[in-house]
Amino acid sequence: MAVLNVHERTFPVPPDTVGRLIDSVAGPDDRLSPTPDWPPILFDRPLGVGAVGGHGPIRYTVEAYVPGRWIRFAFTAPAGFHGFHEFTAHDEAGVTTLRHTLAMRTRGSARLSWPLAFRWLHDAMLEDSLDRAEQVLTGTVASKTRWSRRVRLLRRLVGRLMPPQVW
Repeated sequence: MAVLNVHERTFPVPPDTVGRLIDSVAGPDDRLSPTPDWPPILFDRPLGVGAVGGHGPIRYTVEAYVPGRWIRFAFTAPAGFHGFHEFTAHDEAGVTTLRHTLAMRTRGSARLSWPLAFRWLHDAMLEDSLDRAEQVLTGTVASKTRWSRRVRLLRRLVGRLMPPQVW
């Protein structure tokens, strides 16, 4: 199954300002990851090409990185996720769009786990991440994301099945 999943939000700030959020991922002052509600992004070394890590059960390697503009992560787990996800900053005449793109093919059990569980959790986490970016960049969130009943149920189930250090 082919998957293309895009989340984005536009901010009235220069691209370098949004780029600093991308550069903070997994660092001591990560201002993009929506912790503590979601597992933190952790790597085996500072952010850069070749860094290995992920968040929760999602594992990946930093495949490409242009500081202040773009970072791409290639999936290594769960089994059946073949592709990447990335954050990009796009300058659009005085405003900047922060975009997250996930592009992958699912195989095996991932053909079920993505549409039944991971997709819903992914979408909620990404919208929470964009809320966090909006709070950092503008000082407020115009319309805070609310989790659906499905997301709340999945979070409870995952919390029971996975050890706290993973989730």
